[in-house]
Amino acid sequence: MGEFRFEQDLVRALLREQHPDLADLELRDVAGGWDNQLWRLGAKLAVRMPRTERAPNLLRTEQTWLPVLSEHLPLPTPTPVRIGEPSALFEHTWTIARWVDGEPADAAPITRADTAETLAGFLKALHRQGAENAPANPTRGIPLTGLQDEFSRSLAVIAQDASAAREIWEKAVAAPEWRGKPTLLHGDLHPANVVVRDGVLAGVIDFGELCAGDPATDLSAAWILLPKGAASRFFDAYEDADESTIARARGWAVLRALHLITIGRNGRLGLPGGKPTWEPAGRAALDRAVNRCSD
Repeated sequence: MGEFRFEQDLVRALLREQHPDLADLELRDVAGGWDNQLWRLGAKLAVRMPRTERAPNLLRTEQTWLPVLSEHLPLPTPTPVRIGEPSALFEHTWTIARWVDGEPADAAPITRADTAETLAGFLKALHRQGAENAPANPTRGIPLTGLQDEFSRSLAVIAQDASAAREIWEKAVAAPEWRGKPTLLHGDLHPANVVVRDGVLAGVIDFGELCAGDPATDLSAAWILLPKGAASRFFDAYEDADESTIARARGWAVLRALHLITIGRNGRLGLPGGKPTWEPAGRAALDRAVNRCSD
């Protein structure tokens, strides 16, 4: 996963076939990407092409939801401006989207504590949008009891902090489940899916996992993305999270941090689909989630 690469010639041919007015803009490869390969197109656009089995459906989700949502969100997003349809050249959908300027947080972490208010404002705006017809997601927004086996497997990636991580997880599972209406969720807030400029959150990308459910999934970003000591400031600004929701969010943060560590370790070992920069990002997030530093 994430290893196969398309050549620029194919992208250029697709542009000439379906969007000829953009075909002569400068086209540059961009490092990164998991389900989709990314190119910078001119100064303001990006091309995203799916390279995993599930990626076309993720792109369709973005194509459906982001043009509407972006009008209500206080941070830049990679809103699709053109849609590429399947053709003889390429059998899947693809997207031309707005370029969101900045560095991914796994390469340039958020360092400014006042980003807590920025992130809270973004999530408040997103979570207030209607969730009707949002796609189902079997691993996001669901009760944590359904992820017990996944947590146990993921925990094997660490030795230090394992007991603290397990304690937080158990408290999260024991907390009352979400009883409100399903909330619209980004679903995949981690360092590679936000961009940073000068230590500040500057944009949110990759909405392919968008779904509806328990907001605790997204609120885990208080530990996954923000610098140490900023979680309490985030929840004060978000305002609408009770103690049970915060406990579940912390459980989600532990699980997501373990995922990051696993994928990062795979990258360090040269295994397919690994992302070496995710391991230090995951370990820093785990440190914050297990309260090694104060909130």
